[in-house]
Amino acid sequence: MEAIVKVEAKYTVDGIHIRDRAGRVVILRGCNLGGDSKIPFAPEGNPLSYDVSFTGRPFPESEADAHFARLASWGFTFIRLVITWEAVEHAGPELYDEDYLAYLRTILKKAEEYNLSVFIDPHQDAWSRWTGGDGAPGWTLEAVGFDLAKIAPSGAAFTTQSEGGHYRRMSWTLNYLRYANATMWTLFFAGNALAPGRLIEGMSAQEWLQSHFIAAMRHTARRLKDCQAIVGFGTLNEPHFGFIGLKSLSSHHRIQAPSGSVPTAFEAIAAASGFTQSIRRFALVGFLPKRGLETLNPERVSLFKPGFGCPWLEGGVWAIESGVPVVKKDDYFYRSREGAEPGRAYDFCEDFLKPFQKRFMEEVSRKHEHYIFFVEGVPMAQRPVWKAEDRVRSDGTPLSVVEAFHWYDGLTLLFKKWRSWLHADGETSALSFGRGAVARSVKAQIARFAGKARADGIPAFLGEFGVQFDLANGRSFRTGDYSAQESALGCYYDAIDAALVSSTIWNYSASNTHASGDGWNTEDLSIYCATTGEGRAVRGFSRPYAMAVAGVPVMMEFNRKRREFTLEWDASSGVTEIYVPAHWYPEGWRADFESDSPTGQAVLEEKGEEQRLFVTVEGSEQSENAGEGVIRARVTVRPL
Repeated sequence: MEAIVKVEAKYTVDGIHIRDRAGRVVILRGCNLGGDSKIPFAPEGNPLSYDVSFTGRPFPESEADAHFARLASWGFTFIRLVITWEAVEHAGPELYDEDYLAYLRTILKKAEEYNLSVFIDPHQDAWSRWTGGDGAPGWTLEAVGFDLAKIAPSGAAFTTQSEGGHYRRMSWTLNYLRYANATMWTLFFAGNALAPGRLIEGMSAQEWLQSHFIAAMRHTARRLKDCQAIVGFGTLNEPHFGFIGLKSLSSHHRIQAPSGSVPTAFEAIAAASGFTQSIRRFALVGFLPKRGLETLNPERVSLFKPGFGCPWLEGGVWAIESGVPVVKKDDYFYRSREGAEPGRAYDFCEDFLKPFQKRFMEEVSRKHEHYIFFVEGVPMAQRPVWKAEDRVRSDGTPLSVVEAFHWYDGLTLLFKKWRSWLHADGETSALSFGRGAVARSVKAQIARFAGKARADGIPAFLGEFGVQFDLANGRSFRTGDYSAQESALGCYYDAIDAALVSSTIWNYSASNTHASGDGWNTEDLSIYCATTGEGRAVRGFSRPYAMAVAGVPVMMEFNRKRREFTLEWDASSGVTEIYVPAHWYPEGWRADFESDSPTGQAVLEEKGEEQRLFVTVEGSEQSENAGEGVIRARVTVRPL
């Protein structure tokens, strides 16, 4: 019988706020640790093999003190710890890597020493390393009938291993348009409704896949149960809808990439079963697409193992007539044909994603009732609505839910150039011209995403954002000048401050080098580089902010030009803590307090050596609730 380990909640969810044990509103700021955790630590070279180990990700135990000390010195208090399903269960179903889990426990215990809090991020991109991303073990693909050796030749996915020197930068997202990804996500979320005949060990594909994934995360939680640093779990990074919601098999969901090939859903389906397809190829020249054609699966290779075939062929979605693939149910993935409402359009988030997330939270929170769960919708697309009645377990006890949205500056991400005067809204595609307009657009987008969560009555959390460090063909590596990245990050953090949201930047990769970047799919967004052993664009992400507020924060702003930080809040009893980094104030700093109330006075403790300012507002004991008697406090930090 396992010993019961009682872990007190470090943070709690209170409406749209996250509070610490002292009842203060916290603004959690930190990073994703790390981008290189998507690939095995050993053997080197990211081999597509089951015989791998992730022990050593995010960094070897011997390096933990140096990395955690660096993160803490930058004012970070929070970590989104990247793990993958494959890292836990790579060898086969229910064969958990206990060495890796023991290593994680050691790393998390070390994080406690630096007062760093963590939530576990079960990460995926494009389903699996075998399908051009990371996340799920290879055996999940074999279980539904795929031959791993045939994935690339059949055109079902492409990888850096299969493409070699022909791999197009920032193209990995296009794998969501290929058969392997689209089918796996459809089976994972909607196999019961859309592929009831595809069984694995007598279970529906949906039930088999979800059960194994959740069991792996529940086992992870059990092995880490005494780690005080853990405040909760993410449910799944950037879930995808696969084919679900497509009105026609002649189309596909929108995916952003600078260049690549884009098969329709049916072209992807036909190619996977061995039918050569001529598909559209595009490349952006400036901002304009240059189109052409590309041959998919010229060798007519079938993806499937002997005894298996396409579940959509078996389900009558398409057929082979006179040796030619033809569509039979063009809107199969769009409208329900059975159940209480035949003909109703599927709602991916409400019909499939939210039920999975609720199941995940219910099962992983067993014996971990204090966990906060960070839920995500489809990036820049759909999100579940989290009503009060959705945030409860089956026994009626409440679940602590935070919406962890992601946001990236699309133009900078795709073109690897920071233009402070040009920006495109990722949702609306509206263009902004001029520095002021760009700043306003970024603020409006972050506020819009945060507002959706807060409208549901839950906190908003920006789980991913960032900037590449190989902008302009790696100019910064040659010059040592990261001013472009500092400018971009400054713009993003200005918006984060304005929205008063917690955040974790993408990312910190301990193994990052100028030559190999983050080590995954040619990306290079790490704020640390092992080539120099230092942080990059540090002043862009390490800046003054309110770590904990005794009361309710109203406004937070950092004027980078004047190096002037301002916090405004409705004060209550307690100590407000502000991070004041020395690299912004090498000559020192001073703090000034103001109040709109004649009774508002404060005791200020300026601890430059600790990079901290502590503010205690006197006479604020009666100001817990807004209204008469509330003391509106304001503190400003300026350089000496």
